Amino acid sequence: MTPTEIARVQTCLRRLLGSERVKLIAPPRPGQTVEVAVEDEVIGTVHRDDEEGEISYAVTITLLEEDLPPPPAAPRRAGRA
Repeated sequence: MTPTEIARVQTCLRRLLGSERVKLIAPPRPGQTVEVAVEDEVIGTVHRDDEEGEISYAVTITLLEEDLPPPPAAPRRAGRA
């Protein structure tokens, strides 16, 4: 992705997600994956697809199980002692 594309996609994601904290990180070398970060934490990637001249961008967000809140406690069954 070009620097202009990265800036445009970042602007769109910030608007869609309602946060200026979202930023795209350009790869060190052209052709590598663009990363999506919230502040300093990388949460995913952006891939550019050019299908017969129609360009689209796919955002993949990765959530680690260790970052999720704990599951809710199982409800107790009434009537058993």
